[in-house]
This record gives sequence, structure tokens and C-alpha cells, in this order.
Amino acid sequence: MMQNATGTPTSGPHAPVIIQNVNVSPLRRFVGWLGWLGLLICAPLLLGLWTSYQQYFDTSGGIHEKYHSRDKVSRDKVAIIRIEGVIADGEGYVRKQIDRVREDEDVKAVVLRVNSPGGTISGSDYIYHHLTLLRNDRSLPIVVSMGGMAASGGYYVSMAVGDQPQSIYAEPTTTTGSIGVIVPHYDISGLLDSYHVKNDSIVSHPRKQMLSMTRPVSDEDRQVIQQYVDQAFDRFKEIVLEGRPAFRGDPDALTGLATGEIFSAPQAKAAGLVDELGFLEDAIDRAAELAQVDKDSVRVVEYEQPESLLGVLGASARVSQEHKLIETTLLELSVPKAYYLLSTLPTITASSR
Repeated sequence: MMQNATGTPTSGPHAPVIIQNVNVSPLRRFVGWLGWLGLLICAPLLLGLWTSYQQYFDTSGGIHEKYHSRDKVSRDKVAIIRIEGVIADGEGYVRKQIDRVREDEDVKAVVLRVNSPGGTISGSDYIYHHLTLLRNDRSLPIVVSMGGMAASGGYYVSMAVGDQPQSIYAEPTTTTGSIGVIVPHYDISGLLDSYHVKNDSIVSHPRKQMLSMTRPVSDEDRQVIQQYVDQAFDRFKEIVLEGRPAFRGDPDALTGLATGEIFSAPQAKAAGLVDELGFLEDAIDRAAELAQVDKDSVRVVEYEQPESLLGVLGASARVSQEHKLIETTLLELSVPKAYYLLSTLPTITASSR
């Protein structure tokens, strides 16, 4: 706006802009900040609900496929299923991998990558059972690739190859064998006596605490536990016969090997516990051959379990879970367990995964 000589406002291209200050009431300002605060609070909640919804209807088990090697665009796949560390139970990451392979019709063969000293009897047998179902239901050849260690329960699950020849590969430095069962027990009664500590537990029957560390094992209790160990040991040898058919005609040879002794890869090959010395790539080649697909024109895949965004946001909550894990572990250690495990100490595990 411009003014003429008489002072009357006029308009023009260079008219000044008049800015008026608008006073915002404190109440409106408070309501605005309250809205932003509500949004910040609701966003993580909505994200959590959406993540829970996705997980509930997610049939992939929370894992996703990842390219490993060979032909990136091939439809035919060789899937790597990994078994690593102490086998605590059969559920969890291993079972999810098995289920994922079962649902994928493009998977033509499986390479079972084992790097484990074994674990619980039930966990090892559970994994073996579901691998055998996968092999039979899908008619999928399974080839084992042993890493640094495939002993005891790790060897047990390797028997899922069945009677397929040339199906177990061990690296030159693999430690394997340890075919046997152990029920750990430690007698600390002398130590407790020196500190005047006495076990005053109330039990429904004396055998309820027959493996208590606070007292020696009686001859009667030892006989009961030995029968339990022998049954688990017989089961182990039966499973070995399923995966090593050469021993069926010579069971004494297996008996001579099933002493809990560990073997180097060359020793295991000479004894018939493994078929070939080789690496993961060699096992993949053999799996492709058994599936009758071109080893160079196959896509090799594996599966991983990524950290979810909700898991990252809830990292602080895991601190309290770790305390609960310690309590659970201590409780589990007080319960007698038998293991297909290469160890002189009881495994410290919990089924939280």
C-alpha cells in the first residue's frame, strides 16, 4: 500500500507488507505440545502392535533366506541348514530352518552344516527326527558337512543322512566321534562338611535326590542311573546304524568305536564314521549330484534370523531377561540330565531361544 498527497492509502507493486503479531494463548500452545507428546508415545506402541501382528501370521518362523553362492538366478536350490553350538533343545533356529526348507519346493537338496559338541539327549533326538522326516517326506538328499567339531550329539544328528552313500564330509581338522552318554555328577559333600553345611531337604522318596551334589551316590542309586544311561546309549548306537549301514553287518566294529572316544577326521574316515575329507564346497557338490542338478547352475542358500526393530527397541528389557535366564539355568542344573555331549562338565544352557 502507498499513500498519495492527501494521505489516502494506495496500492502498487512496491507496497510494503504489514506483519501483525498473533498472540497464541498458553492453552493452545500446551495442547499443541500435548499432541506431539501423544504422537511420540503412540508411535512405538503402534509399531509394536504391527510387529506382533506380522509375527503372528508369519509362517517363515522369523528367518529369511540369504544367498550363499553359485548361480544367483537359478530356481533350483541347495539349502544349508546350520547346527552350531551346544544343542539345548530341538525347537528354535534349527527347527525353523527345517520348516522353511520343507515349504520351499525349489529346494532340491540339503547340506547339513554341523559344528557342535552335542547336547541334551532329547534335543539331539528331536532334531534328528525332524531332519529324517524332511528327508523322507520331501525325498530330499541330505549331505553333512562337519566343521571344527561334530561330536556326540553333533554326530548323532549327522545320521539323518540315512543310508545314502558318500554323504558325510569332515574337514581335515574336524573332531568327531564321542559316541556315548554322560550324566554329570559332582560330590561336594566333603566341601560342605568342612563349612558345616548340611543338606536338610524334604523329599517324597530318597531317590528324588539320588544325584544330589550334597552326598555320594549309593550303589543302588548308581545302578538305577546306569540303566538309564545304557538305554540312551543303545538308542545312540541304533541311530548310528541308520546313518552308517556298513556297521549293520559288523556291530562289533561299532561297539569298539562307541567308547566315548574322539577321533580326528582321518581316523574317522578310516573307521567308517565319515565318508570323505572335504569342505563345505565339496558337500554342496555332492548334494547337487544326488539331486541330479548341475552343481554350477544351482543357487546355494542359507537362513538367518535378523534382529527385529522391536528387539532393538526392547534391548533394555533383555537385561531383566538375562537375570531370569541365570535363575533358570541354576534351576536346570539341579535336575539330573543325560547328555550326548563331548564334555567333562555339565552344559550350562537354557531353552530361551
